[in-house]
Parts: sequence; C-alpha cells; structure tokens
Amino acid sequence: MIGKTDKGAYEDMSSALLGHCLVIDTSYGSCVGIVGCSPIVEADSRCHVEKLQVNIDRAISDAGLGYGDLDTVIVGTGPAPFTGLRAGIVAARSLAFAEDIRIIGQDILEPQALWRSWARQGEPGNHDNGDSGTYHLTLAVNDARRKQLYYALYGEARPGSGYARPADSRDTLSDIFIPMDIASAEDIADSVLSYLSSHSAEICAQAGRSRIAVDVVGNGSKKYRFAWDIFGDSLGQVVEGTCLSDRSPEGLGIFARTAWAHCRAGDACGTEPLYLRRPDITIPSAGKHRLGQTSISLSLGSGTEEPALS
Repeated sequence: MIGKTDKGAYEDMSSALLGHCLVIDTSYGSCVGIVGCSPIVEADSRCHVEKLQVNIDRAISDAGLGYGDLDTVIVGTGPAPFTGLRAGIVAARSLAFAEDIRIIGQDILEPQALWRSWARQGEPGNHDNGDSGTYHLTLAVNDARRKQLYYALYGEARPGSGYARPADSRDTLSDIFIPMDIASAEDIADSVLSYLSSHSAEICAQAGRSRIAVDVVGNGSKKYRFAWDIFGDSLGQVVEGTCLSDRSPEGLGIFARTAWAHCRAGDACGTEPLYLRRPDITIPSAGKHRLGQTSISLSLGSGTEEPALS
C-alpha cells in the first residue's frame, strides 16, 4: 500500500491534490509509478514499449490499487524521439478515457532542473546549500539521437518553493532562461555561453550572488561531456539521468508536483507530444544533396526549369 517516504509526505500530496495518481513517461526508456511509491523503470529503449502495459498493471497492483481507484494520470510529453514518446501518451490517453479520469501532460526537462535544485540543497525546503555566493543554472537535456540533444536552461527553484510540502503555486517552478529547443551539443554549449556572456551580471545582481555555475543534467549529458568544457570554471556538475530514472518516490513526486503546479496556475497542461522536429526528417550526410543548397535542373521536354522551392 502507499505509505510515506523518509523525505516527504507524498501520500498527503497524492490524496489531497491529485488523488491516486499514476505517472507514465516514455521519453527515454519508460517510467511508470503511483505517486508515493518507487517507480518501475525500463532503461532499455528497445523493449520498453512491449513492457509498458505490464508495468502499468504491476505499478497499480503493487500500490494496492485497482484501475477504478485512479483519479489522475500524469504523462510525460517529451521532448523526445517520435516512436517511444507516442507509446506512453497513447497509453495514458486511453487509460484516462476508459476510466473517465483527469489527465495532465508535463514536459520532462523542467522537473530535471527542480530535481537538481533539490539534490543540491541536500534536503527538501533547505535553500542554504553552503554555496550562497553561486547562482546555479541547470541545463536540462534529453538525448534526441542523431547526434542531437533536446535542451532548455533553467534557473534555481524560486524561493519559497518548499520541496518538503506539496506544490500549490506558480512559485514552485524555475525561471526559464533559454526555451526548449533541439541542437547538437556543441551548438547548445555555444548558445549557453553566449547567453551567459550577455546576462551573467544581470542574473547575479538580481539573485545577490557573485558568480554563476551551470549544472548539466539528463540523458546524454555525460555522452557529450566534451562539449561542456567550453564553460570552463563555470561548469558545475554533469549528472546523467532524470528525476524519473533515479527510481525513487522523491523523483516521481517532483515530476508530479511540477505538473500539478502548472495545472493549478492555469498553464496549458495538454498531452500533445513535444517532438520539436518532424518524425520523417533526417539529417543528410555531408555527401548528399540538400534541397535548396545546390542548383538542380530538371529536364522537362526540350527545355529545363529550376524546381520551385517553397
């Protein structure tokens, strides 16, 4: 049965705000769990879709619940590659429709930033992490394959976020300094460095800090570790994984609280998948023609015409 964990009253949050809440995410492998319990994580993206329904059944059963006991489904909306992401969203939508329960969508990057803040502070609700002169930015990433990463740059959790209690206002979230996008690791690092060059003084002045450190967290962060060296002394910790892949009730709770905070604030909490690119687009190799980059003549009868480019 659902019970309280050592670091937070997740049972209280579940019953008071979301009821019995199931989290489903297939942005990288899969994670399924009832808020208040340890989630079931499948790291192997080659088989997570086949195991998804089995793991949903198991997560609900392990919590001592049945499908009819569920009140809310929170589903990860990416950003992530097309095939794996849609499996979780379809499963969540189908379950919500069949049981006539609430469904909330949540991107996976923002909870990673909050999870990193939570880890830095040592314990929920403690904003004095012994590094009061440094303002920590979190570069949250997810492996997009094709030598690219999804990413966004976040500030620290806003003062008063209170990780030790359920999230109940917009103040639980982080400021977004660079919006969600997709690029190569090198281009991401260049973008962040350019942003810091222009805004570091302003950020430090507003936060009352003397320097900035950039933590990089998410799937693919260590794979592309070489790209972050450009940050020099401003590079903080590089952490592989997410609040869902750490397999803890706390990580699952952070994901759910972030979604609920957006919902309570009246933000859009839809379940449309965040691909950030069309699923049929590939990156051409260097030797292949790219439409619009070279002149191609098409033989039409006795003459030639340049193809119209839209």
